[in-house]
Amino acid sequence: MIGSASIALTAALVLLAGATPGLAQNAGDDEAAVRAALQHYLIAHATGDGSHHAMVFHPEAKLFWMRDDTLNTRTSADYIAGSPGKPADDEAQRRREIAMVDVTGDAAVGKIVLDYPSALITDYMALLKIDGEWKIVNKIFTVQPKQ
Repeated sequence: MIGSASIALTAALVLLAGATPGLAQNAGDDEAAVRAALQHYLIAHATGDGSHHAMVFHPEAKLFWMRDDTLNTRTSADYIAGSPGKPADDEAQRRREIAMVDVTGDAAVGKIVLDYPSALITDYMALLKIDGEWKIVNKIFTVQPKQ
């Protein structure tokens, strides 16, 4: 899980895994590259720095979620533009983890769990290997408020 105290460690792990997601040679390398891409996503959440999101979201990517029984969508560009540029005030209480990665050929999925003080958020990412780099092309998520 990632909290504010481990942002530097996470960044170091991303560098070790390959700062440019997706330059993999085999299935193990591809899984590591997908995890590296998803780590950038987590770092963006932890730091509020949208440049990490921009590194891994494909420009055509969209986000989908349900609210009040209504389907909502957002472009990745709008999502990235909403980055606050700084960590959340309650960052020390937030936890994040990559719960699952599955890779087949040039397609992958990842499950991310964001455990925040007020909500448990589960993200499902669809990624494709495009020009040798793993990019998030679709994100669906659900938010479960905490009591």
